[in-house]
Amino acid sequence: MTVRAAWLLTGPPNGQTRTDTRLAPLGTMTPTGELTTRDGVIAGGAPLLATGAGTMQVQISTGRALVQGTTAQGAYPVAVTAPETLTVTDGDAQNPRIDSVVLRVYDGLFDASGSTAATVELVKGAPAPSPVEPTLPAASLRLWSITVPAGVSAGTGGITWSSALADRRRYTASYGGIIPRGWGTNFTGAYDGQYRDIDGVLERWNAATSTWQTYRPPLLVESATTGFTVATTYTLNSYSARRTGGIATIVLEVIRKGTQLDVPAAENVAPDETIGTVPSGWRPFADVELSASDGFGSGAARLNTAGLLALRTWSGGGALRNDRNIRTSATYVLA
Repeated sequence: MTVRAAWLLTGPPNGQTRTDTRLAPLGTMTPTGELTTRDGVIAGGAPLLATGAGTMQVQISTGRALVQGTTAQGAYPVAVTAPETLTVTDGDAQNPRIDSVVLRVYDGLFDASGSTAATVELVKGAPAPSPVEPTLPAASLRLWSITVPAGVSAGTGGITWSSALADRRRYTASYGGIIPRGWGTNFTGAYDGQYRDIDGVLERWNAATSTWQTYRPPLLVESATTGFTVATTYTLNSYSARRTGGIATIVLEVIRKGTQLDVPAAENVAPDETIGTVPSGWRPFADVELSASDGFGSGAARLNTAGLLALRTWSGGGALRNDRNIRTSATYVLA
């Protein structure tokens, strides 16, 4: 028994076994309504993967899924525990068609099949100049679609599997879980706050507007007024910093100590004069240029990736006096 279903068969000799219960996905899955569940494949590894197994044969690998029947039926947890091989019938003489590989549940209590089983099978499409995927029977989950060219058969070389297979696996998750990216992303959420992953972007269902919206978590804002280590040639008047979302802003005011610094006509402070060091965690990913001013003259400073802040140029009178407040600020991307 390689296709197992939980809550389908009861009683001996073919009722639900303990192994069935262990292998089949159990528990409350993603809802689509009060009594219905989003059917789909359970992610993990490469579940229910399709590969060509011969000129006209396709093989479906192991995996787990949930198949939703009618509201009265409920959802069937299913596990495929060994690869299943299916044979595609020869192509139509004139037109191509599309067949679908499905996971199907037969339940004689709710359908006219007269049987009780879970299977992996092919649903044959109708040949047409522009064929479409076949309509599925009840309690079926489409996994793959196969384009069957006109006239194809084992005698003509068979199906080119690399181009014939179309992945139709959609995924589901337990209640409150994030639904992985799969085929058919244009679906309606079931409840406010439901999440899904679309190509690495987390989206949240907004029930008020009936839309999926990119989820942006509240940003943590951190502030600091200490941590800046001032150089011995300067006095620190004030330092404030904020960081959030990988961006930092610092605002600094210092006074230069000692005698007046006369800057050459070229306006370069030679050598660069260290003002201080920004603490770890607040440093830029690349060197940043800052403007500086004391209200009379102005210049430029550089904050490097090691947190070192140094004055590089100065103009306006050509001198740095020790009785004026030098102010500088910068906003940058954190390392």
